[in-house]
Amino acid sequence: MQENITFESDGLKLSGVVHIPDGYDGTPLPAFIVCHGFVGSKDESHAQIQAEMMEDFGYVALRFDFRCCGESEGERAQVRCMDQVADAKNALTWLAKRPEVDAKRIGITGHSFGAAVSVYTAGVDERVACCLSSCGWGDGERKFRGQHPTEESWAKFVTILDEGRKHKQETGESAWMSRFDAVPIPPALRANLSPKAIMEIPTETAWSMRNFRADDVVANIAPRPLLLFHTANDTITPTIESVRLWEKANHPKELMLIDTTAHFPLSPKDAPRTKAMMKGWLDKFFPTPLAS
Repeated sequence: MQENITFESDGLKLSGVVHIPDGYDGTPLPAFIVCHGFVGSKDESHAQIQAEMMEDFGYVALRFDFRCCGESEGERAQVRCMDQVADAKNALTWLAKRPEVDAKRIGITGHSFGAAVSVYTAGVDERVACCLSSCGWGDGERKFRGQHPTEESWAKFVTILDEGRKHKQETGESAWMSRFDAVPIPPALRANLSPKAIMEIPTETAWSMRNFRADDVVANIAPRPLLLFHTANDTITPTIESVRLWEKANHPKELMLIDTTAHFPLSPKDAPRTKAMMKGWLDKFFPTPLAS
């Protein structure tokens, strides 16, 4: 069952969808908050695939649009990392009140940018009972360096950000840049993006990402379980990001590097295997009574 809902975060109305598994019999179930990727959407996206996967596994799931994205309120594309952490925490507060949910067993998961937000949220909010990160990152500066590996591409990226900051100081208005100038994605992989994803961002969003460091708080997640799941040779978010997070995390932690479609481990041709791997981990570290 899926139910369209809204909840408030810092005075803004955020749009979401709650997934209730078929086997729900009135007994509260463990649940997951699902965070979408970079200026993405809860709909027609990896986030929707993740939420439906969790529902199939026997968890309640809440996928939602962060503020300024999708159907949620807020100035479109004016994304800030700590605002998204606040949205995730407010999503947890809302979900904990649902009668279908065991409030002490709410995990968080996300893909790419949503994975970084998930790790950070779990690191600063002890209510999060489990974290599953998919192709996330721990240090914005290091991530961007990996995404712009040549001196030429790095200089272009830094120039766009510096000129955007100057424009904001002089005019009070945002300068805008292509999402692909911030996070390059090869054309062959762009079909995996949600059709509702935003294509231009203010340079302040990239600055926010550059200064965001889930590395700093990942060690706090223990003794709650953490899975860092990443595609090998990721051409969008460097695979080394999950390796570095794993090095800084404490046990119980697990790192899975999977040879699949770059950056999109739940793409149709890979999903049967990758879902089975995630389910095996969940069955051990964060089981649901509905597990088959």
